[in-house]
Amino acid sequence: MKLFIVGGKSPTGKALIESLRKNKIRFVSPPEKIFDLNNTLGIAKVISDYAPSQLINLTDFISGNHSALKKSESAEIRCRQINAQLPAVLSEISNHLNIPILHLSNPYVFDGEKKLSYNENDELNPQGVYGRCTLAGEESVRAHSKHIIIRSGWLFGKHKRGLIKSWIRSLKRYQGELPVNRRRFSPTSTRNLAAAILAVMRQVSCGANAWGTYHYAGLETKREIEFAKQTFDYAVSHDEELYEIMNNIKIVEHQISEPEILNATLSSKKIFDTFGIKPKSWHSDLKETILSLYVKRVVRD
Repeated sequence: MKLFIVGGKSPTGKALIESLRKNKIRFVSPPEKIFDLNNTLGIAKVISDYAPSQLINLTDFISGNHSALKKSESAEIRCRQINAQLPAVLSEISNHLNIPILHLSNPYVFDGEKKLSYNENDELNPQGVYGRCTLAGEESVRAHSKHIIIRSGWLFGKHKRGLIKSWIRSLKRYQGELPVNRRRFSPTSTRNLAAAILAVMRQVSCGANAWGTYHYAGLETKREIEFAKQTFDYAVSHDEELYEIMNNIKIVEHQISEPEILNATLSSKKIFDTFGIKPKSWHSDLKETILSLYVKRVVRD
């Protein structure tokens, strides 16, 4: 394999690159400034000059910060550039070069009203700017016959720990009180997602003809309040101040507002049936993510 990665600085991109280096797989991941939508010919030249066997797009408007979800409502032009227009350009280039494209997506293409986890055949009905731009990006990628779209669960990891860090800081600052959203999601470690992406790319490289859309998420779904409590249970052994207030913790669920969705859980059955990729437990990765906060001394009051 010889891979061209767009979005290598994203949390998933960093996890994937670590895996590629460990497995000694050839790749290139140019800086973001290369992907200037005012110079699509320049983008095409960079990709064609490298002559990859596959292209992987991991860019996303909220990849580094989930709070950007709300910001998308007032930053529609930028969100559309990243989640819709860039995938369209990359898909067209991949089609011209006759190479497969793997594109990372998310559950916000759904409306969140389903009671069970979403599968790939469920109706698409995005509720906000972010979801609509994401769906437009998916549709552009699907125009290229050799495509794989992977919608991932709610991501966290050592390169994506902002919300976890914010929870711990807020809990200590406000003596045990914390507001969270009344929603359910599928916690998914960026390391496990990167491993799933690599497994798919390897099978595509070996001739697997399984183009289409897939879901990949962690093994156990959670309400946000449950995941927050689990986070604190793991963090307390590293944090004396947190330990002292554990008996006073009061987590309050708030009703969500658009563009957040009530249910963002995903079923990973299709990707297992097609590629043999099993969803993994996220607990050990959550423990490691929390530990990394204290080892690097980044949790502060």
